[in-house]
Amino acid sequence: MERVPVESSHFAAVGYDPAARKMHIEFKNGAVYEYENVPEHFHATMMDANSHGAFFHKNVKPFFKARRLD
Repeated sequence: MERVPVESSHFAAVGYDPAARKMHIEFKNGAVYEYENVPEHFHATMMDANSHGAFFHKNVKPFFKARRLD
């Protein structure tokens, strides 16, 4: 999945696969997490948000299952 670089204090890049409904978050420390069953509008809204991190912590992290990718 291609990740798009973002301006964020916590994230380096974000990727989204609409067919699989999976979002990848690459953190500045190099860790990459995959979030499952994320609706496309969540990804679009996060990418348009003034703060990607604030949106993520309020609307994605608490509600979608994640796993760290190696």
